[in-house]
Amino acid sequence: MHEGTSERIVEAFEPIRLPVVRPRVGVVLAAGRSQRLSQLTRDGSKALIPLGGMSLVERAVRGLLACGLEQVVVVVGYQAATLGTIVNRLAPGRVHLVIAEGWEAGNGASLAAAEPFAGEEELFVLVTADHVFGEGALDALLAAGGSAALVDTGPGSDVWSAGTRVRIVDGRAWAFGTHLIEPAVDCGAFVLPRRIFDYHLLAADAGDSSLAGAVTELAVAEPVLAVALPTGTWWHDVDTPEDLRVVRGRLRRSLTKEGDGPVSRLLNRPISTRVSMAIGPLRLSPDVVSFVALLLGVAAAVLLGLGRGVVGGILVHLTSVIDGVDGEIARLQLRARPSGAFLDGVLDRLADAAILAGVGVWALSGSTDRVALILTVGATAGALLSMASKDRIAALGLPSAPERALGYLLGGRDGRLLIIAVCSVVGQPMLALGAVVMTSFLSLGLRAFFVWKATRRSN
Repeated sequence: MHEGTSERIVEAFEPIRLPVVRPRVGVVLAAGRSQRLSQLTRDGSKALIPLGGMSLVERAVRGLLACGLEQVVVVVGYQAATLGTIVNRLAPGRVHLVIAEGWEAGNGASLAAAEPFAGEEELFVLVTADHVFGEGALDALLAAGGSAALVDTGPGSDVWSAGTRVRIVDGRAWAFGTHLIEPAVDCGAFVLPRRIFDYHLLAADAGDSSLAGAVTELAVAEPVLAVALPTGTWWHDVDTPEDLRVVRGRLRRSLTKEGDGPVSRLLNRPISTRVSMAIGPLRLSPDVVSFVALLLGVAAAVLLGLGRGVVGGILVHLTSVIDGVDGEIARLQLRARPSGAFLDGVLDRLADAAILAGVGVWALSGSTDRVALILTVGATAGALLSMASKDRIAALGLPSAPERALGYLLGGRDGRLLIIAVCSVVGQPMLALGAVVMTSFLSLGLRAFFVWKATRRSN
C-alpha cells in the first residue's frame, strides 16, 4: 500500500469534531416576591433592589448580553408593570418581557411562561434575577455544549444551608433539591434544552412544580453536566439584607484588576472602588469620568508649573485615584467597550504629558539648567514609551512580562504619579523627574528583556 494512501485512510477515520452548540437565548426569572427583604423593598419586588447603580433584574439582563447572547427573555409576575418599565428600556429588540400569570406557584411556573420564546431553541440559558455573578462566572457554563448546571462545589455553611443542593456523580448532576445532603449547591444558572418544558410537566404531575423538580426530571432522563464555578470568580444569592451587604462588598472588591501594581492595589483601589460604588447610581458614562481625570491632571500641571507643589501634588494623586474609577464604572455597570478603553488610554497619555511638563516648568523656573530640560524630556519619553510597550505587548499577543512584580519598581502609571505627588509635596521637582526617568526606563528595559527571553525560548 502506498504511504499517501495510508495517510488518507488514517485521516478518514479521525473522529469528527462537531462545533460546540452555544446558546443564543437567555431567560431571566424575575417573577417572585421576597418576604425576607420586605424591609428593604417596602413590599416591592426583590428584582428592583439597586446594586451598583442597577437593579438586580437589569444586572442579570446586561450580564447575559455581555456574555454574547443574542436575545434575553425576562419573566415577571409580582409588580409586573414596574419591572416591565425597566425591562422595556433595555436593548429594545433584544430583550423581551413575559408575564407569568401563575407566578405565585413558584419558579416552575415562571419557567413555563418562557416556553413561547425559548421552546424552539436547542439550548437556552436560564438564570434567576436574585443571583449575582462575578465576571467570568458563566463562561464555562455557556461553553458546556449541552445541558448543564453551574455548581458551587465548596460553598460556605450559610450558602449550603439555604441553597438548592446538587447530587453529582462522575461530573454529572443527578438531582436537585433542598432536602439533599450533598456538599454542592447550584448557583441558579443553567443551560437547558427545549425538552425542559416537557420535564416540567412531568415533575408537576408528580407533585413538584418547582424549577428544581423540572431539572431533576431532566437529569434523570439525560445527562446534565455539573460545571464547577470557575476559580477566581464568585456568585451569591440575595435573599436577606445580610446577603445584600455581602454582595455589595464582593462586587466592590471585584472592581480591581489582576495586573494592578502595589500602589493601585494597596493605596488607590481602596479609595476608587468606594467612589465607584458611591457614584454608581448616577449612571455616569465611563468616558465622562475619563475626561474628569484629564481635567484634574491638567489642573495639577498648571499648579505645578506655578510652583504650588503641595496642592499640585495632591491633585496629581487624586488624578491617579480617579483614573481607576472610569474602568471600575464600566465593569460595575457592564459597559466596558474597546472604544472606551482606547479613549481612556489617549486621555491618560495627555494627562501624563501635561503633568510632566508642569513639573519641568517648575524645575526650570528661575534658571536655564540644561539638566532640568534633559530630565523633563527623558521623563516624558520614558513614561510614554513604558506604557506604549505594555500596550503593544498586549495588542500583539506577545508573552507578557510579570507586570505585578514590575509594579514594585514604580514604573507604571500609578507608581509614576505617586513619585511625582510625593516629590512635589516636599518641593523637589528635579528629584521627581530623575526618579521617573529611572523607573520608567528600567521597567521598559525589563519588559523588553522578558519578551525577548520568552520569544527566544519559543523559537
